[in-house]
Amino acid sequence: MSVYNEKVMEHFENPRNVGKLENADGVGEVGNATCGDIMRIYIKVDDEERISDIRFQTFGCGAAVATSSIVTEIAKGMRLDDAVALNNKDVADSLGGLPPIKLHCSNLAADALHAAIEDYRSRKGESQ
Repeated sequence: MSVYNEKVMEHFENPRNVGKLENADGVGEVGNATCGDIMRIYIKVDDEERISDIRFQTFGCGAAVATSSIVTEIAKGMRLDDAVALNNKDVADSLGGLPPIKLHCSNLAADALHAAIEDYRSRKGESQ
C-alpha cells in the first residue's frame, strides 16, 4: 500500500506541464539540502499579469514531482498577485494531503513559484 493518496500518485505518474519553458519571463529555483529535492519553475506572463504558461523541472521524490505538477495546474491562468498568495497548505490540500514527512515538498513547490514571480518582477524593475 502506498503512503500517497490516488491524486498524488496520479500527478507523480502523469505530471502536467513538465519541461523547460524557452524564453520564460521568470524562473524560480529552490532546493532542500536535507532531502536533495530541487525544483525549477518557468513562467510566461501576459499583458494582464496572468500566468499564461508554466512549466517545471524537478529532481526529487514522488511528492516533489506531484507538488510541482499541481502547482503548475493551479497557477496557470492566475493573476500574479493571486499566485504569489499560494502557500504550502494550499498545495498540499489541492493534492488531498501529503504524509507529514513529505510536507516540505509542498513548501518547495510554492517557494519555486514565488521565486519565479519575484524573478519576473525584478526583470521588469518592480519590487515585491
